Amino acid sequence: MGAEEIKKTILKKMVIHRYWGGKHTAYDNLQKGFEPHLIKEVKKVADELIKAGIIIPKPTSYGLHVSLNPRMKELIEKAIEL
Repeated sequence: MGAEEIKKTILKKMVIHRYWGGKHTAYDNLQKGFEPHLIKEVKKVADELIKAGIIIPKPTSYGLHVSLNPRMKELIEKAIEL
């Protein structure tokens, strides 16, 4: 599984659960559903998505949470081919 496929899977999962803007999930939840040997790569791809502004980080007192950037909706939908 390559980086593009991981990116598509992360974004698709977040769209399905409707993690847009104010609704967020724990950063650690992004790796759920992936095989154990891919977890480092998943975290690397998630960090790249945060740097690109596609995923918005939200620091909380109980850990880092993330949500999809509503301003990037078109780009995200193209990336996952909805």
